[in-house]
Amino acid sequence: MSERSITVGIEGMTCASCVTRVERALAQQPGVRNASVNLATEKATLVLEPGAELEPLLEAVREAGYTPRVETVTIGIEGMTCASCVSRVERVLSKLDGVLEATVNLATEKATVRYLPDTVTRARIEAEIREAGYTPVSQEEDGAAPTTDATLAGFVRDLRLATLLTIPLVIISMGPFVVPALGDWMASIAPRPLWRWLEFVLATPVVFYAGRRFFRGGVAELRHKSPGMNTLVMFGTSAAYLYSVLALVAPGWFPEGTAHTYFEAAAVIVTLILLGKYLEAVAKGRTSEAIRKLMELGAKKARVVRDGREVELPIEAVVPGDLIRVRPGERIPTDGEVVEGEGYVDESMLTGEPVPVLKRAGDAVVGGTVNQNGSLLFRATRVGADTVLSQIIRMVEEAQQSKPPVQELADRIAAVFVPVVLVVSVATFAVWMLVGPEPRLNYAFIASVSVLLIACPCAMGLATPTAIMVASGRGAREGVLFRKGVAIEGLARIDTVVLDKTGTITKGRPELTDLRTAPGWREDELLTLAAAVEQLSEHPIAQAVRERAEDLTLPEVSEFEAVPGFGARARVGGREVAVGAARYMERLGLDTASFAAEQARLEDAGRTVIYVAAGGEVAGLIAVSDPVKAGSQEAVAA
Repeated sequence: MSERSITVGIEGMTCASCVTRVERALAQQPGVRNASVNLATEKATLVLEPGAELEPLLEAVREAGYTPRVETVTIGIEGMTCASCVSRVERVLSKLDGVLEATVNLATEKATVRYLPDTVTRARIEAEIREAGYTPVSQEEDGAAPTTDATLAGFVRDLRLATLLTIPLVIISMGPFVVPALGDWMASIAPRPLWRWLEFVLATPVVFYAGRRFFRGGVAELRHKSPGMNTLVMFGTSAAYLYSVLALVAPGWFPEGTAHTYFEAAAVIVTLILLGKYLEAVAKGRTSEAIRKLMELGAKKARVVRDGREVELPIEAVVPGDLIRVRPGERIPTDGEVVEGEGYVDESMLTGEPVPVLKRAGDAVVGGTVNQNGSLLFRATRVGADTVLSQIIRMVEEAQQSKPPVQELADRIAAVFVPVVLVVSVATFAVWMLVGPEPRLNYAFIASVSVLLIACPCAMGLATPTAIMVASGRGAREGVLFRKGVAIEGLARIDTVVLDKTGTITKGRPELTDLRTAPGWREDELLTLAAAVEQLSEHPIAQAVRERAEDLTLPEVSEFEAVPGFGARARVGGREVAVGAARYMERLGLDTASFAAEQARLEDAGRTVIYVAAGGEVAGLIAVSDPVKAGSQEAVAA
C-alpha cells in the first residue's frame, strides 16, 4: 500500500502560532510523514503511512485546543437482505479515506457514517454504496424508513402470485404420496409426464417472476464478490429448477431411477422466503410507527407576527427570533420564550405530569406541547433539528440504529458465513456421491441444496436489530425512551428498577380523592359550592372538582374573580365563596388550624389540598391527587 493524503478542517485557529502548534501536534503522531496547516483555509493536509489511524490525529488536534471538523450522516440503503450485505457495506465504506466510522443496520436499512467532510463528501459515500451493489436513499427523500408502501405492495403482489401457483403445484407433485387415491385419479385423467409438464408451467413464473428479486440480488452479490442470502436462494432454487428441467426433457442423461423433478421444492423455497421478507417489511413499518407518531406531535405551521400582522407560515420558514402567536387549544410549533400573555400549557408529552403548567412572560415553552387556554405570544429560540422534540426523535432513531456488542459479533461471523456455507454444500454433495446409498445423485442433490437453503444468514443479521427496533419502538409508544441499543441488551442483567411516578404507576391525570367538612356542613354542600366556583376557573385542578360534581345541580355564580397563585372567589347563591390554598385562607383572614393535622396527613400522602370557605368561615377542604393505576402494585411487586 502507498501513502495516502488526508485533509482535516480545523476550527479555532487565529494566528501563525496556532498553525505552528497544530503542525507540531500532528507531526508527533505515529504514522504521520508530513503535516501542513493553512490558516486561510483552516485546513491541515496530512501525508500518512499505510494503516495510520485517524482518531488519534483528531484527538491530538483537540488536545492542542482546536476542533477538527467531523460530520455524521445517516443514509438509507435499499437492497440489503442479510448480515453479509451489512458487512460488505461497512467494509467498503470503512476503506474510504476520510471515513472514521461506518455502522450499518439491516433492520432500519440505514448507514450511519462519521467522516471528515474536507476529505470525503456525502456524494462520494453514496457513490461507494452504489458501487457495492446497493441503492442509497437520502433522508430528505425518505424521512421515516426505506421500506415504503410501494415495497410492501410489491411483496404482496409477488407473494399472492407465488402462493396461487405453488399450492396446486404441491398438490400435483406431493399429493399422490399422501393420498394414493388422488394419484389414481390423476393417472386416470392424464399420464405422469403430462403432469410433470404442468408442474414446469406452474413453477416457472414462481421462480423467475415472483422470485426475480433473489436472482437480481444474487447476481449483484457475485459481481461484487460478496455472496449473501440472495446467492444462497439463487443457487438453491436454480439447482432444483434446472435439475428438474433436465430430468423432464432429457431423462436418459441420468442414472436409472434418479430422473426425478423438484419443481415444487423450488417454488416452495421462493414462496416461503417471500413470506418471510414480507413479514420482515411489515415489522419494520410497525416498529418505525413510534418515530412517526413522535413526528406528528410537531406543528406543521406557525402563526408568525411580522410587520404587525399575523402570517401563517410553514414551520420550516420559522427562524430564531420570530414572534409566534399561539391560541387556546393549539400546539406550540417550536421552542421559545413567552413575551406576552399567559395560559396553561399541557407538557405531559415532555414531562409526563398531568397538571398543565402556567406560562407567563419570561417562561420557556417547548414545541409539541399544547396551549390549553389563554393566548400566548412567544419568541422562537430553537427551530428545526435543535428543538427538544427533534432531539427526542433523534435519540429514539439512534437507539434503533445502534449496534450492541452481540450484533457486532453476529456481523463478524456473517462476513465469512456464506462462503463457508457454499464450500460445505459442495463438500456435502461430494460426500454423498462417494459414500451415499443409491440413488446417490438424488440424495447428494437434495442434501447439498438443503445446506444452501437452511443456512440463509438473514436471521443472523435481522434477529438483534429487529429486537432493538421492536423494543425501542414499543418503548417510545409507552413513553419509555432508550438512549442506546446497548441499554436494551443490558436490561437482562438489571436488579433494580426506578420508576417515575406520574403517568407510569399513576393514572396521569388529577382526580378528587378526599372531602373533609367542618361541623355543620355536608359533603354534597361543600362539593356544590366548590364546583360552582371552579366551573368558571381555568386552573387544571378545577377540572377534577368539576368531574366529581357532574351529577350535582350547581347554583348560579356571579362576581367571579381568579387570584393567580392563590385561588378563586365568587358569589354563589348570595354567599361569598372562596376556593384555594391555605395561604389564600390566611390572606382572607380565615383560620384553618382545625384542619392542620388533616392537611399535613393528606400532603404527606402526596395530595394537593384546597380549602373551601363560605360566608366568612372555612367550610372544609378538598384533596386532589394523581391516583395509582389499577395493577400498578402488582406490576411493581412482580
